[in-house]
Amino acid sequence: MTATQDPRPTVDERLVVPTDVRISTIKGARFRRNRIATIGMIAAFVLAAIPLLFVIGNVVVKGLPVVTTKFLVSDIPNDAAANELSGDCETLRKYDPTAECDDDAVVEEAQPGMGPAVVGTLVTTGLAALLAIPLGILAAIYLNEYGKQTRLARFIRFMTDVMTGVPSIVMGIFIYQLWIVKFGNSRSALAAALALACLMLPIVVRSSEEMLKLVPNTLREASAGLGSRTWKTTLKVVLPAALPGLVSGSMLAVARAAGETAPVLFTIGAVYAVRDAATLSGQSTTLSVQIYNMITNGGKLSPQMAWGAAFTLIAIVLILTTIARTVSARFVAR
Repeated sequence: MTATQDPRPTVDERLVVPTDVRISTIKGARFRRNRIATIGMIAAFVLAAIPLLFVIGNVVVKGLPVVTTKFLVSDIPNDAAANELSGDCETLRKYDPTAECDDDAVVEEAQPGMGPAVVGTLVTTGLAALLAIPLGILAAIYLNEYGKQTRLARFIRFMTDVMTGVPSIVMGIFIYQLWIVKFGNSRSALAAALALACLMLPIVVRSSEEMLKLVPNTLREASAGLGSRTWKTTLKVVLPAALPGLVSGSMLAVARAAGETAPVLFTIGAVYAVRDAATLSGQSTTLSVQIYNMITNGGKLSPQMAWGAAFTLIAIVLILTTIARTVSARFVAR
């Protein structure tokens, strides 16, 4: 360097955008291994997404043409005669593309649908959520904010993990024996909701606890430094910060409960009219149960109704999840 050279960088040198350090520092064998790992992760994601897309696409293609307003509000056919659908040609061919009928002849008969199953699904799943979600979040608050690593907290975590792996049919048998056989209650939407709540509870507890762990301790310390008690810090600071994760965990539990069949078969009974499906004390039905019934009954009409019920169930879960995430996002923004 000569005496006339200025060691400081020029303006043009300072304005040069630096290259990505992650790329510029990975060379040779490390670069190849990094590229191979990246390709492997992308391939694993694609392989995992293909079955999901195939299932959703299949349900949409076969179920969407069946779902109409009448399908969502009409009563369920309750005998084998329902396999032979009477009605206008457009409706008949929607269920049975091979059917032959006169386009000019229209028979005034209500289209069979899944109205009672839609109502029963909303009632049982909603009641199960009311029972499981508040209790699960309260349990998670105790485990993360108060219990921490005490013996009771470790025991609750262990039993929660055990309950997560219990087959759903076991929960159905448990509620059937306890609520119906021992206490003498009849099959009802309330009994089904109790079985579904038992399935939802461990999912809500574990997912909520993990979301609470993600809240930085600095927020708790700052609140404590201002003189807030633990319960107020949890209510005003921790829960709002973890709300999106709590909603996601709760919706995951709701989605599992809405799709369960085995515990509901033992506890809910069967109704075929919309007016009878909204009661908690009487027998009801759900979409998952009707999908099982329609597939096992056979006939030309039943499979199409089962596909329509499957599409309706997926749509209900999607709508509930979207609403819950939207509400929680607005709450956090405020």
